[in-house]
Amino acid sequence: MVTEGAVAMVTGAAQGIGEAVARALAATGTRVAALDVNAERVERVAAGLGVAVAYPCQVTDSAAVDDVVARVEADLGPIGLLVNVAGVLCSGPAVAISDDDWARTFAVNTGGVFHLSRAVARRMIPRRSGAIVTVGSNAAGVPRMNMSAYAASKAAAAQFTKCLGLELAPYGIRCNVVSPGSTDTPMQRALWTGDHDARTAIEGSPATFRVGIPLGRLADPADIADAVLFLASDRARHITMQDLYVDGGATLRS
Repeated sequence: MVTEGAVAMVTGAAQGIGEAVARALAATGTRVAALDVNAERVERVAAGLGVAVAYPCQVTDSAAVDDVVARVEADLGPIGLLVNVAGVLCSGPAVAISDDDWARTFAVNTGGVFHLSRAVARRMIPRRSGAIVTVGSNAAGVPRMNMSAYAASKAAAAQFTKCLGLELAPYGIRCNVVSPGSTDTPMQRALWTGDHDARTAIEGSPATFRVGIPLGRLADPADIADAVLFLASDRARHITMQDLYVDGGATLRS
């Protein structure tokens, strides 16, 4: 929960949306366990937040996840909030995706959510409190050209999170999804080649069957972090198993 002195675990905290979530939580006085596979970067981010501690971790490794969750609770206290942000993007035509790229995408984007959520939920259940928020993607609900692996992995993670929310509801634990659209992050910028840039995302591309962004701007990582903090707070105490699209209207919620 987002309260001063509470403990939150954030994966993918070394950059982009994960870093923005960690910063937003730290600003509320929440103690943040910042997880990322990039040890150097996540340690630098945590050092600048004051109330955060870095925990380098590969979310695809189930044993490593169980170990880091135990260490966080021993070091900082009971985890009241888990935010699953860690993710990778493999783009390209579905017929050209390699077995390794497909497996890696699911290992991080879906397997990581499963490993962290399972480990944390096991500890939340006896305490009968807590919140889990998974950062997904609007691509999970609307087909995207050249994003089949990413979209499928995010759809799986979102549905897992909602099923988990149903199972954990009797214990007072809420599970929700925040699904960003195009957001100004290193992952987004990696897609910009040639004429494809922020303007293309905002205006849309009929050739790829993609509408633009009605609000006329890319999201900032902080926009996504604000949605996460709302769903983690007591202001959302009666909200669970929901998928909140934060995409400037880009999907038209179709």
